[in-house]
Amino acid sequence: MSKLVHNQNSTKTFLLINGNKVEAEKYESLFSPFSGEEIAQIAMADNQLTEEAITAAYNARDIMAKMPAYKRAEILEKVAILLKEKAEEAAEIISRESAKPIVFARGEVERTIETYKFSAEEAKRIHGETIPFDAAVGGVGRIGYTLREPIGVIGAITPFNFPMNLVAHKVGPAIAAGNTVVLKPASQTPLSALFIAELFEEAGLPAGVLNVVTGPGGVVGDAIVEDDRVSMVTFTGSPSVGIGIRNKAGLKKTTLELGSNSALIIDKNINIDEIVDRCIMGAFSNQGQVCISLQRVYAHEDVYEEFVEKFTEAAKKLKIGDPLDPETYISALISRKEAERVLDWIEETKSSTATITAGGNLKEGILEPTIIAGADSSLKVSCQEAFAPVVIVNKVRSVKEAIEQVNDSRFGLQAGIYTNDVRTALYASQALHVGGVIINDVPTYRVDQMPYGGVKESGTGREGIGYAIEEMTELKLVVWNQSENG
Repeated sequence: MSKLVHNQNSTKTFLLINGNKVEAEKYESLFSPFSGEEIAQIAMADNQLTEEAITAAYNARDIMAKMPAYKRAEILEKVAILLKEKAEEAAEIISRESAKPIVFARGEVERTIETYKFSAEEAKRIHGETIPFDAAVGGVGRIGYTLREPIGVIGAITPFNFPMNLVAHKVGPAIAAGNTVVLKPASQTPLSALFIAELFEEAGLPAGVLNVVTGPGGVVGDAIVEDDRVSMVTFTGSPSVGIGIRNKAGLKKTTLELGSNSALIIDKNINIDEIVDRCIMGAFSNQGQVCISLQRVYAHEDVYEEFVEKFTEAAKKLKIGDPLDPETYISALISRKEAERVLDWIEETKSSTATITAGGNLKEGILEPTIIAGADSSLKVSCQEAFAPVVIVNKVRSVKEAIEQVNDSRFGLQAGIYTNDVRTALYASQALHVGGVIINDVPTYRVDQMPYGGVKESGTGREGIGYAIEEMTELKLVVWNQSENG
């Protein structure tokens, strides 16, 4: 059953509730961030429709809880196969709705396929452990073990920047663990979520297990967070929204993947030519709209000048333009409002001692890749999350000084360090106050099976399929009394 209906002008979408396409009373236009043209009419759910989706997920709980692991794995494996067959179509949907350059959209689809494969594999190895009860005096004659049981209905609220893979990071482990889902995709990128929902239906997922509800966060998101039938909320987005969810969630479990201003330390004696391309990718892929985008670089004074020169030269060569052009590296930010915000932040640096060595301007509506040298830590481009193709580069006298600068942040998602000294690497791995330390690579490194999450205002909980399943299950203890006397 197709969830998308084409009219003469654009795509008209439906909500997916209990396996049915459901119309809303209100629709809003979805515009391309790059061209400004209308690409879809999006259904706007209200409270009642959101509650219907939650009811469908709640009523389907037993079906999923009783579904054997091999069957859950088969469905997830089938989704991965179907997505591989439709990979180019999926990449074009991502690119059209988010302005992600097609080269990066194709990479996201490849990762999404992997994420569903990992989910299928993890579905088969959800297990507990035995407890040595006789280690306690009162435990003699007893044996015990733990089980992991599905938590129930999971509310998944996803962002625009990886609209297919970050949906997979919530839906994949949820289904692997035997849960049901109410998914609210980002308002700018609902088409990729609806596309995946079609694949799940084709793969044999029972009705009501995955419900997709599009609409404003203040309506749909709040209804999901506040409904007592929802057992867990998993959210990726801004710290302000994440903190609001935590405050409203009550005793629900929450996994919150929030923001960062990720940093890289470059030690002395590093061959700059060998790392520039990775730094370009880390700072500018997907227009810097990545939670672990490289936003701050602290380079040792011995290599600082060379790094700034070569990094700037490389940034100026990046092609700006249409996201569907395979040669394009940088395209439009998700909205004009975002571009204006970042321009204001760049403007703030002009009254400081910082120097803009590359970019800093809009070119045909696209923000150029921007490098700012010598930025004070109080400037917004340094201390807040830019979520744009903007990176600062500062000079430090030692790795110790660099680590102090990295840790001087509200955030702590991931950090990277390039060093040839094993003692320095070990010191950095211990001293950096972040969720992940990446040695001899940029902080933007991620593969989908690793534990991913941060400290401080970067959030709570961990994603990465096996780790997400731990969050999405409840631990149950079973104790057997073998003694005759009880």
